[in-house]
Amino acid sequence: MQNFDTLLSDGPAIVLVEPQLGENIGTAARAMANFGLKDLRIVNPREGWPNERANAAASRADHVIARARVFPTVEAAVADLGFLLATTARSRALAKPVLGPKEAAAALRPRAANGIAGGILFGRERIGLMNEELALADAIVTLPVDPEYASLNIAQAVLILAYEWRLSGFSGEAEALPFGRPDDPPATKAEMLNLFEHLEASLDAASFFRPPERRPSVVEGLRAMLQRAALTGQEVRTLRGMIAAIERRPTRPRDRGDGTLTTGRGDEP
Repeated sequence: MQNFDTLLSDGPAIVLVEPQLGENIGTAARAMANFGLKDLRIVNPREGWPNERANAAASRADHVIARARVFPTVEAAVADLGFLLATTARSRALAKPVLGPKEAAAALRPRAANGIAGGILFGRERIGLMNEELALADAIVTLPVDPEYASLNIAQAVLILAYEWRLSGFSGEAEALPFGRPDDPPATKAEMLNLFEHLEASLDAASFFRPPERRPSVVEGLRAMLQRAALTGQEVRTLRGMIAAIERRPTRPRDRGDGTLTTGRGDEP
């Protein structure tokens, strides 16, 4: 059995997107505390922050509430994460792996053991997550609920995922990562977002998106495709260098060998 302190460390961030009620934040924090999770991130809470109702509902999970961080956007909340799961109760047209709660914990645990920060996105009470938010994730998590009554309270969903996370810590040593190495970590979400924006701006300049009204759906597909590739930070930098070369952007000044400098590519001046 693993050490208690090990089980409490390196757990995934819980990201609540635009929660409407302070009580839901507090009960989600309580669920996190039940199973040793401490990194609570809140995106644009409707009732603002701090929130007394959240404090009251947290029921002694004060350490989680005290450490909670508020972000203006989902992108900002997940920027430092290397592996992201997103929860949804509805089938979506995104080509992403779909995991159950036990599989989700099994995907998070070895990455955490190798120093890769993970997180789980939970959507709004009424409408869940938008497709563009789901597109940021590496995989989708759904629960085996009754399809006639599939809606869960946020805290209930957090509780189930937190429970499976903790349970996975008692199952023996974490297995090796299916890709990458500790010294070759996956790209963070911030690096991926920068790649998306760079590529999309380049495609805009090349008039790739035709007709223009199809741009949102094409961008969604491109982002999902790049997420599935599980790129490392170095691979993202290589891709961005390739895009810059296609754009004929100047390079950093370099010595031609005759004492002069150039910012051109190849034999350009």
